[in-house]
Amino acid sequence: MLKWLYRLMIELTNHAISAKFIAFFTKSRLSAWLIPSYAKVYEINQDEMEKSLRYYKTLQQLFIRKLKADARPIDETPNSIISPVDAVIEEIGTISEQKNIVVKGKTYSISEMLGSEAIAEKYLNGLFIILYLSPSHYHRIHSPISGVITRQWALGKRSYPVNRLGLKYGKKPLSKNYRMITEISDGGKHLAVVKVGAMFVNSIELTHPNEHLIKGQEMAYFSFGSTVVLLFEKDSVKLDSRIVAPMGIKVGERIGYWK
Repeated sequence: MLKWLYRLMIELTNHAISAKFIAFFTKSRLSAWLIPSYAKVYEINQDEMEKSLRYYKTLQQLFIRKLKADARPIDETPNSIISPVDAVIEEIGTISEQKNIVVKGKTYSISEMLGSEAIAEKYLNGLFIILYLSPSHYHRIHSPISGVITRQWALGKRSYPVNRLGLKYGKKPLSKNYRMITEISDGGKHLAVVKVGAMFVNSIELTHPNEHLIKGQEMAYFSFGSTVVLLFEKDSVKLDSRIVAPMGIKVGERIGYWK
């Protein structure tokens, strides 16, 4: 019953008109009066922001805020893989022979997530990590490794919530929501960074200038909280011993090593 009610409420509200209205409102000066309360409710750390709270004229500007240059030190350990986002690690697991992952008891096809059986094939028996960004988090996405972008593409149109309730009761948001996938290659190994749009606000803006990425370099940003899925090939990565799910993590912190 709870699952049915949750889906019904989302279907009634998640339409183009409501999405456009929310996008319009967050980008308008009308939203500015909400900024102080938003910062207070979500306990945003203003000391690390590049600009003071008074600088932001709309909620959208606050959502996509930049941080001070030293706010997120990047782990420089050779062969390390860093977190691309400030987030909560919601799930860690293995991609099955059937090209599936299980998140909050729900099975997702990575073939559907990536939009390709052939691309999904290379990630069989590899590792996946789910990173959830709440509205309180810093929304910019950074490269987890240094490497070359081999392909980049977008899939999906509508978006459903990707919080805990969304992952548990939603219609497989990780593989059906609007999403932008970036595949990065380094030394013959591949890593897929799946940027999943959130409910109402699908905007994922790319910011990297070319196909070469440096570990810690900004890649893109979300216009609202969302989720990043990392997919690794079999035996290509070793998790850092401190990494568990659930746990909070920030951009630049080490999550593992290339083998």
